Amino acid sequence: MEERFLEQPRRIAYFSMEIGFHARIPTYSGGLGVLAGDTVVSSADLRVPMVAVTLVHRKGYFVQELDAEGIQHEKPADWNPAEFLELMPQIICLQIEGRNVFVRAWRYLIHGVAGGNVPVFLLDTNLDENHPQDRDLTDHLYGGEQRYRLCQEVILGIGGMRMLRALGYRHLERFHMNEGHAALLTLELLRESMAERDDKNPTAEDIASVRRQCVFTTHTPVPAGHDQFPINLVEQVLGKQDILRHTNSLRDGHLNMTYLALNLSRFANSVSRRHGEVSRQMFPGYAIDSITNGVHAATWTSDPIAALLDKHVPLWRQDNLGLRHAMNLSKPEVWDAHMHAKRALIDHVNNQTNAGMDAEVFTLGFARRAASYKRADLLVSDPARLKAMADRFGPMQIVYAGKAHPRDGGGKELIRRVHEAIQTIAPQIRMVYLPNYEMPLGRLITAGVDVWVNTPLRPFEASGTSGMKAALNGVPSLSVLDGWWVEGCIEGVTGWAVGGDTAWPADDNGSQDAASLYKKLEHAVLPTFHQQRDCFIHMMRQSIAINGSYFNTQRMMQDYVVKAYYS
Repeated sequence: MEERFLEQPRRIAYFSMEIGFHARIPTYSGGLGVLAGDTVVSSADLRVPMVAVTLVHRKGYFVQELDAEGIQHEKPADWNPAEFLELMPQIICLQIEGRNVFVRAWRYLIHGVAGGNVPVFLLDTNLDENHPQDRDLTDHLYGGEQRYRLCQEVILGIGGMRMLRALGYRHLERFHMNEGHAALLTLELLRESMAERDDKNPTAEDIASVRRQCVFTTHTPVPAGHDQFPINLVEQVLGKQDILRHTNSLRDGHLNMTYLALNLSRFANSVSRRHGEVSRQMFPGYAIDSITNGVHAATWTSDPIAALLDKHVPLWRQDNLGLRHAMNLSKPEVWDAHMHAKRALIDHVNNQTNAGMDAEVFTLGFARRAASYKRADLLVSDPARLKAMADRFGPMQIVYAGKAHPRDGGGKELIRRVHEAIQTIAPQIRMVYLPNYEMPLGRLITAGVDVWVNTPLRPFEASGTSGMKAALNGVPSLSVLDGWWVEGCIEGVTGWAVGGDTAWPADDNGSQDAASLYKKLEHAVLPTFHQQRDCFIHMMRQSIAINGSYFNTQRMMQDYVVKAYYS
């Protein structure tokens, strides 16, 4: 396929191990994938000349089931690409462990609000020509052991580059690596540069040429987010890689994918200002800028709030900055729209769990990936005090959701502990832990609760986008000052801060943050909700107007265009 026959000339290639762009296509695990989906949708809205690459993940991440004790069980999230995607005729070949591995691509076309589009290509090794053990390499998102993960990263980075070339994308100018999973694309770019000179050794100019083309986004300070593979495993999978000696990415006998991406990128960024401070301490000597994440406003705004905005701010979808006019929405209309969204959530909860929740009752929400540093149990760490608050102010409800990685024992234990608290805090407080936290459920919860809670251990929340989705729906946050909330929190205006504003706290056991959380609930949140409802609704308007108008992927992509792609 020649590029002149493509939908429009593309200049930017966006690589991500996971992209969540459709509720029935489970090619994402959580925030990183949903952010990637929002990124490509906003790129289509803004007519950014982008093409995206990911893996097909035929068995998805997993379907989560929780038993009566809160023990997580996983089932494959099987889906059929042929139902949603267009199969492309091109097939490319890779060498993995000395075998030829053939890769094909499926296409999904993202359409934007102004006529733009972004094609997303999902790579697939499930071909008859492949060895049986290679056919499932693109099946499981973050599945298997290190060898499986490395093979997937070879397919994404090297295979993705070759597939783009085979599809006719010959004039791409920027290659954006969304996390280090795609960093091997730099080696393919190096080989292309060397091949032009018919040379087997990269020169300084080859390295500089690759660096001019690449952009890298790092998403987390958590070690699990910075892949490292033993060099003997790399050579087992890819063969002898002398080229790596020129990339300064070999550390302590391992190939470090973050260093590979950092060393071969013209621009590197964190995903919030606070995360930028932390990243520059983690990787001294590297110029790591910050572009704070956002969410796709039209996707994550509930139908009732969207209808209200359509009525009073008619162009908000095309220009998210217009959401600042939400400050002028009438309070009765805001509350009515919120209650419609809340009733939708409560009806879902009661249908799924028979919990007997009531839409008139104050409701807290906590939903995100179940990882130890997220500290989901902090909110229920003092049941007696929570029940005393409910006795004083009125009944309270809590809606939880979130998946733990199948190999994350700590995350699974966190779910069990939260589940255990359900009986402890009853009957004054009704609480549920909803299984299978995915995009449709996320949309319901972030719009339907009254206050959004986030309690990570600083500085490990690089950004956190769920609170941004809540803000678009007029839901204030009660959150630890980490990630995006350092920028988004205006105390008593857009929500409330938990704990102090320091990047590296000594509060590892959570006692100080728990005390702060309960103090804010008892002396600020609950009194405002129950006794100053007008003030609470004004905070809801301010959440949309101040945070919704800024923390969106429309603004974020404009930042990438100016700072990363065309600077």
